[in-house]
Amino acid sequence: MERLGEVVRTAQGLLILRAAGEDAPDIGRTAVDESLNDVGRVVDVFGPVSRPYVAVSPDGDEPLATMLGEKLYGR
Repeated sequence: MERLGEVVRTAQGLLILRAAGEDAPDIGRTAVDESLNDVGRVVDVFGPVSRPYVAVSPDGDEPLATMLGEKLYGR
């Protein structure tokens, strides 16, 4: 399991993460929180190559704003 990044904002029903490093995750990878609960799937990687952004489509009905600042991991 690797750290995907931290949720920095929401946009159009997606969670936007600032990637933890240069290595971008594969699209379709499952995103989980620190408790290993499924949060969603990676649907896009964009921005600068040195530290890209990752868009995650959430699975649940939890309000997206409650996820701001959360660290997510890839499984």
